[in-house]
Amino acid sequence: MSANHSTDRTDTPDGLARHDGPGPYRPSDVRGAVRRAVTGQRGTTGRPYDEEALSDALLVASELTTNAILHGGGVTDYDVDVDGPAVRVSVSDRSDRLPVAVDPLDERGRRRAGGRGWPIVCRLARDVRVSETPSGGKRITAVVPVF
Repeated sequence: MSANHSTDRTDTPDGLARHDGPGPYRPSDVRGAVRRAVTGQRGTTGRPYDEEALSDALLVASELTTNAILHGGGVTDYDVDVDGPAVRVSVSDRSDRLPVAVDPLDERGRRRAGGRGWPIVCRLARDVRVSETPSGGKRITAVVPVF
């Protein structure tokens, strides 16, 4: 990861986050885009958002991004937009491997470190989809109600 590498991101009035440059992307980048999309939508429509639900959406964004970094070879792209009463978070990575839920206990019955991200995403999101990307890898999209 280069310290002088920059990413040009454009947040549009319609609440979308678009990227004009390559990553690397961090969980804080995606969380910031989620927060801006949701709070920006409130400004344009006057609809109040649920703070607890926004926290859920921020956690989903963190988990998707962290999982892409740890298990997917890095984040290649992300998009955030408001879709009716929900925020849609999509994170792409380099791996074709599908996410899996891991047993919280190892073969000796001891609690494993980690392995909770994917179940958290599946529990908090209204809809989760995994799709292939044209250049290889996958894109995971989670829809979290916030309004």
